[in-house]
Parts: sequence; C-alpha cells; structure tokens
Amino acid sequence: MLRILATALLGAISLSACAQTNAPPATQAPAAKPTAAKPAPAAAQGTPEANVRQALRGIAPDLAAEYVGAAPFPGFREVLLGGQVLYVSDDGRYLMQAQPFDLQARKPASSAGLMAYRRDLIATIPEQDRIIFAPPNTKHTITVFTDVECGYCRRMHQQIADYNRLGIAVEYVAFPRMGPASQDFRDMESVWCASDRRRALSDAKAGQPVPAKRCTSPVAMQFDIGQRVGVNGTPAIFSADGDQLGGYLPPQQLLQALEGGNGAGVTGGSR
Repeated sequence: MLRILATALLGAISLSACAQTNAPPATQAPAAKPTAAKPAPAAAQGTPEANVRQALRGIAPDLAAEYVGAAPFPGFREVLLGGQVLYVSDDGRYLMQAQPFDLQARKPASSAGLMAYRRDLIATIPEQDRIIFAPPNTKHTITVFTDVECGYCRRMHQQIADYNRLGIAVEYVAFPRMGPASQDFRDMESVWCASDRRRALSDAKAGQPVPAKRCTSPVAMQFDIGQRVGVNGTPAIFSADGDQLGGYLPPQQLLQALEGGNGAGVTGGSR
C-alpha cells in the first residue's frame, strides 16, 4: 500500500516536471498591450472533506481514503490513505506526509477523530485472537502490533515483566512487516497456531526456530487492520483510546505516556 501511494505521489510530481520541461520554447513576440490583471482562481467550493477526497483521487485514483477528518491544527484534514497518515489542506492544494509534533503538549499531535477511528477498528480484533501478557492488577492496557523478527519488538518483549510490574497489560497482535509472501508471515502464523501461543511467541522473539504449524489463523486479518490504522513499522503501540504512542518505549517512559506525561515519542522503530 505504501509503495503504491509513494509511486502515485512521485508520478504526480514527475508529470508536473515533464509538463514544464517539455513546454515549447518561448518565441519572440511583439510587446502586447497591457491588459487588466486576471482575477485569482476561485477557492475550492466544496466541503473540506470533498475537496481533499477529490484532490487525492487525482494522484491516487485506485486508492480510497479510509478516514478523512479534522487535523489537530487548523486549515488541514487528517487522512488515512493506503495505511499512511497524511495532512491535506482544506482546499485540497497542499499535502504533507510528516508527523506533526505538538510543542505545547510535547508529543506527536493526534486528533480525537483519528484516535476514535483507530480505537474502534482495533477493537474488532477479538480478545481470544490476541497474545496477552497482563499483570494481576492492570492499570493500563496497550495493543502492540508486533513482529517476531523485529529487533525492537524483541527488546520490548525482553522487558515484558517490567511492563507488567508497572501495571501495564500488553496485548500483542500480528504485523509481519515483510508481508504475506514472507517466511516471517508463515512463522507468525505458526506462533498463532501453537497450542501455547505465549510460549511460542516468547521463543520466537528469543531467536529460536519456529516449529511449523498450520491452522485458520487471525494473522492475515490483524495484518490488514494494522495497515488500515497506519502501522508502517514495529512495534506500533496503541493506547486503549486509540492514540498511537510510537515505537519501542522503555517501561517507565511508556508509563509516563499512558499517564499523560511527556514520555511519548518514537524511541525506537522497526529493525
């Protein structure tokens, strides 16, 4: 999905450049009589959402935005397209791909609408399809899109007891980032098909060979949901309200983020 979107954006840029490069050279012409200046083009007349969807269809006609809502700053819509978060101006003219950072809150900016969209979509993953490591007295619950081969995922799992001691329940769902045709994907299916999923996941993250197992697994469904909520690296940590807290966060820093402190951020990404 991300590759398709990147290709569409690059194609739009290339076409614009070609239009300028291939324009016929200007010829010497007699000086024209001065004319009245033309009025500036009228601003887009539709709603912000309609303007944004129309603009995106022009560069990625084969992709439909999964979500369009108000951005956490004025003048822009927040968009999920092909699993990637974008920001498009309300008139459909400008597009930004960078994650905005709220300097006042000192954390990545996020809107209530996008958080609710992610929360509701993640909630469709049944509890029995998750691999859960929870303390006796849970204070916070996080959903973590994980991969057995990701270095930061393994580092996080090595500290699972520390997260639990802080009252954080970790609910793992599958996101084999190498895609459905990979050995990584098959290994994660084997983990989810194991009779003891917790043990199988811990062994796989410790670098042990994954015994092949086959069943009707939820890995493909979880991978699809991960793409739809904008996961593009692992681990991807989501709080219970749908806020994406970043990649790997050490236990104390994650607790600060969950309790409204300034600990949120991407300490680590996929590896």
